[in-house]
Amino acid sequence: MPPYPRFMTLNAPITLDHPIAPERLIRGAPISGALSSFENNDKDFYCGQWAANEGAWRVAYTEDELCVILSGSGKLVADDGTVFPFTAGDAFVIPSGFQGVWDNSEPVRKIYAIVE
Repeated sequence: MPPYPRFMTLNAPITLDHPIAPERLIRGAPISGALSSFENNDKDFYCGQWAANEGAWRVAYTEDELCVILSGSGKLVADDGTVFPFTAGDAFVIPSGFQGVWDNSEPVRKIYAIVE
């Protein structure tokens, strides 16, 4: 089969079934889930949708990620204290090496595209 475009259904339900590891928790008991849409043959690029409920947890990125926030709001807080607020309609890139806290002030849903 030839390579064809892949489409995402943006209103498809996402099952929240991945609790954040206890050692990473900062606030709340957030649970996340994802819908994968594409992964290339080299498995170094993939995209889909992700959702998580309210809460905050530590993150350490080893990949580059494009995020497009579909709903909800929150902030990224870098280890140096710099705050990056986000809300529905925002798009941003988190570069490999970023360390800090992902903090959802309400449930968040995003499109992600990741390059390892």
